[in-house]
Amino acid sequence: MTVQPAAGTAKLISAELRDLRVIATRPDTPGYKRDQFGQTWTDDHAGRGGHNGCDTRNDVLAAQLTAVEYRGRSRCVVIAGVLLVDPYTGRRIEFRKAAASRVQIDHVYPLARAWDMGAARWPLQRRVDFANDQAANLLAVDGPANASKNDDGPGEWLPLNRGYRCTYVLRYLLVARKYKLPITAADRGAAQAIIQSCP
Repeated sequence: MTVQPAAGTAKLISAELRDLRVIATRPDTPGYKRDQFGQTWTDDHAGRGGHNGCDTRNDVLAAQLTAVEYRGRSRCVVIAGVLLVDPYTGRRIEFRKAAASRVQIDHVYPLARAWDMGAARWPLQRRVDFANDQAANLLAVDGPANASKNDDGPGEWLPLNRGYRCTYVLRYLLVARKYKLPITAADRGAAQAIIQSCP
């Protein structure tokens, strides 16, 4: 099962590529640690779901799973649900909190990559907002697929689910533009190659 990209995706990717800064390779900026982007899945951010009393991971699960079940009355802790179509594999995944790693929350533009590409110079709150940006940068995905992606960009990694590749590349580029992050020449090459298969 796949989700087809929206019509016009190829044009959107082309437009983003014209506007983004491209650098030869990803630099190696010392000092990255996960906590440089704030407490993991903090509620203290300016984006969608910020300051609502629920952490970002549970907000994303609640928004992107179906048949969601919660623990307690707060509706803040997702204990079960279904990822109908995992973007990265195309498979249906049953989520249970007891085996939570089956569904992970991916940063489309990874944190360590962002650090190297410029986020090391950002104020802490901007990094926190980036790490918790549900609208642009966060996806509920298959855990092993997310692990295989690590902190790569499109130049090194693309989803197994070919039907999602165009959408994935576009999302990556949109996050880069929103946060004024560059892309690598390899990212640009992968995006240019993928355009041929996009509607």
